[in-house]
Amino acid sequence: MASCYYSLLLLALLSQAVAAKLSQDFYSCSCPKLLPIVRKGVARAIKNEARMGASLLRLHFHDCFVNGCDASILLDDTSNFIGEKTAAANNNSARGFNVIDDIKAEVEKACPGVVSCADILTLAARDSVVQLGGPSWEVPLGRRDSTTASRLAANNSIPAPSFNLTTLKSNFASHGLSVKNLVALSGGHTIGLARCVQFRSHIYNDSSIDASFAKSLQRKCPRGGNDDVLAPLDFQTPTHFDNLYFKHLLLKKALLHSDQELFNGSSSTDKLVTKYASQNDAFFKDFAKAMIRMSRIKPLTGTKGQIRINCRKVN
Repeated sequence: MASCYYSLLLLALLSQAVAAKLSQDFYSCSCPKLLPIVRKGVARAIKNEARMGASLLRLHFHDCFVNGCDASILLDDTSNFIGEKTAAANNNSARGFNVIDDIKAEVEKACPGVVSCADILTLAARDSVVQLGGPSWEVPLGRRDSTTASRLAANNSIPAPSFNLTTLKSNFASHGLSVKNLVALSGGHTIGLARCVQFRSHIYNDSSIDASFAKSLQRKCPRGGNDDVLAPLDFQTPTHFDNLYFKHLLLKKALLHSDQELFNGSSSTDKLVTKYASQNDAFFKDFAKAMIRMSRIKPLTGTKGQIRINCRKVN
């Protein structure tokens, strides 16, 4: 108890600092049940729908790429701002909001007003990967939640499936992420689904795709057809986190144009794709490192932002 008392005192002092640091044990005293609550909530959601793991991972990614990992993506529109949920990359696509709501409600029962939605989302992304067979990592915690959101920023910051390699590199670099981070994080597409509108151009217009693979997808996604028809990003194991995504890139069987760009004649990324395709452990290790680095993009700490009680709205 004494150690917790001093830890809480230290946290109180840190909260007054402008540049408070994230730490793995940020809630060890103030909310010791946090990690098991999030883990159980994620496991329950994935048991109900295996695809949800990919959705939660994507939600965290899309949050961090818009003004940092601050849970801004979770905010509903208000009279003061149009939020990120209707941005091009998220509209009719981003999902998992109800899962975060449910986990947040459980966390609030255990430790009211203590844990940010941003930290819950970060933990849920990690637990989703683990639940689907991927690597684990220690999540740095201590983020606070934003009090605003921006659809314009989301439209300008989240990489699109139409991006070429040069644009992808520039986009990730603008968020402080390396080329290795880019390739490793793209491996998150080993799970989940994509909408027809996101890959139609690739399967009809690109030469960098296996012809028979393209034809099989064209039957699912005809020209002028339903934009919302879904196809797996990894056509073999879309609910298991593994390195098959990279093996498919070698065969020119990526669902998205932006994914195939990672293996398309560039020495800077071709070598990494080949490495991850043959070394699952190397992919897992670099993915975990990249997730930690991504989760540190411009977090709100100290007295910035707030701890939202309801993840969908400002207190």
